[in-house]
Amino acid sequence: MGKKKQSGDSLGRSLIKDRFGSRHKSGNRSMLHTSELNDGYEWGRLNLQSVTEESSFQEFLSTAELAGTEFQAEKLNIKFVNPAVGVGLLTTDERKNVEKKHSEFKNLLKIPRRPAWDKGISADELQLREKNQFLEWRRGLATLQDEEGLLLTPYEKNLDFWRQLWRVVERSDIVAQILDARNPLLFRCEDLERYVKEVGREKQNLLILNKADFLTHAQRRTWAKYFDACQLTVAFFSATLAADDSIPEQPEDEQSEEEEEQEDEGNDSEYETEEEEEVIGDGDVSVFNGKNSAKLLGREELIALFKRLLPQDHPRVMRGVTTVGLVGYPNVGKSSTINAILKDKKVSVSATPGKTKHFQTLYVDQHLLLCDCPGLVMPSFVTTKADMVVNGILPVDQMKDHVPPVNLLATLIPREVLQAHYSIMIPKPMEGEDPDRPPTAEELLNAYGYSRGFMTQNGQPDNPRSARYVLKDLLCGRLLYCQAPPGIPQSSYHSVPVTRPRHVPQPTPAAVRAAAVNKVSGDDLDKMFFKKASLGAHSKGVQRISSGSASQPGSVSGSTMSLNGEDKPWKNHKEKRNKKEKLRRLYRHLDVQ
Repeated sequence: MGKKKQSGDSLGRSLIKDRFGSRHKSGNRSMLHTSELNDGYEWGRLNLQSVTEESSFQEFLSTAELAGTEFQAEKLNIKFVNPAVGVGLLTTDERKNVEKKHSEFKNLLKIPRRPAWDKGISADELQLREKNQFLEWRRGLATLQDEEGLLLTPYEKNLDFWRQLWRVVERSDIVAQILDARNPLLFRCEDLERYVKEVGREKQNLLILNKADFLTHAQRRTWAKYFDACQLTVAFFSATLAADDSIPEQPEDEQSEEEEEQEDEGNDSEYETEEEEEVIGDGDVSVFNGKNSAKLLGREELIALFKRLLPQDHPRVMRGVTTVGLVGYPNVGKSSTINAILKDKKVSVSATPGKTKHFQTLYVDQHLLLCDCPGLVMPSFVTTKADMVVNGILPVDQMKDHVPPVNLLATLIPREVLQAHYSIMIPKPMEGEDPDRPPTAEELLNAYGYSRGFMTQNGQPDNPRSARYVLKDLLCGRLLYCQAPPGIPQSSYHSVPVTRPRHVPQPTPAAVRAAAVNKVSGDDLDKMFFKKASLGAHSKGVQRISSGSASQPGSVSGSTMSLNGEDKPWKNHKEKRNKKEKLRRLYRHLDVQ
């Protein structure tokens, strides 16, 4: 038999509930633990997970949760970007502040040095010293970027390439930096010049301004004077023209000749005359007074310059041979310059850094040796990333945002030059805007895309594709912009050539609608509001036309005549008299009525 149930418990419990069930206990009066700890038997039901490693974000959240830190979301913390304004460009005040910072921290912009070594140091110890010093150099540049907020070019971060530069500097008698003549100071590394003198006081620095055919004679003379003040030797060269062995002399206008004559009269002892320039250009090795010439050198003249920079009794790394080390950015024409000097394609031409893995030596003759260094992107100050794209430091095909570089291009190249070069019509500024403002990236690329047929699947102009074409035209020199030296006004240094206005065909209505901006101006509203509507009376039946003097708009008075009358001035009945008619019409009067 089963255990007998006790009925007393249920009866007593019912009595207690009936008596005290209506009472509500207050939580403050309770002295017992009322929170659920989920321990004991309930512990096994928790979804626990062992955490040994956390990401930085998860670690931050867990630490903040343990510390009891509360976070509040900031509402309306957004920035509205107006595409009509220069996106990605600095204002005048911001650019001045950035340039002031550049001049202040210019001495901290250095290249890595090779640590001191001798024959007693092992190879492993030397590599360890090089790695430690290279790591300190990278930390210094990172600190300069983070603390001061400066923007640097994407410099080379592979130690092996800098080792090649150290070897080239040690083996060279002359270290030549190849620069782009349109903006030489961006590609010039002043710390490299100091490092060359640290390695050997007898070594010489040389600047080769490649692509100098883009500059006029007056512009080259301005740069020659600037580098004279810096006590640096500079040579103007064009690898493209030197490869063709045809360097034409550019005719100078009378005004520039008069200005140069006045300058030469004031400083006859400082700068060469035209006769001296011709003598130097012809390769007279015996005459060189250390002053720079504005002449565009050819292949033979550049080789003669290499040979006459060092005297015959000057100490050299190799006895009887002058070694010239060529250093430069990957896209300034370093390989093209070497191929033009050797009259053969000895070096592969590429705009991608790292194409040349090791330095190579190339003999021009038995007394001249070229030492080619791999292309290095050295650290340099820039204002924005758009400057790096426009100057070719960053590849155009790999850019992610095309609006800032095109906006910068539109500020450098005038509107008239863009319209004449591409035969397009860029929309003019709207009413209330500055009439002299540069075109925006949207206006320029829309007009270019419509004219070239670069459209997307949605029927909109393909602006990223158009931007790549326009920026490559600037890099290749089809759209020309040359930066002035410090202290020279840009407007007086680089003037836009005056060209005859080209005949632009009348745009079709479809082209006008395509180039129009989807905005309603004040003039459109005024025309629609004040447009006079034609008022008049309309009637059915016999049509009448007005005759005599013109009546006022909106009036229905005036003399009229019937269209059924005999006077019809627009018809000539005399011409129809001899006209052949059908017989039934000629003899219709004989018909039976």
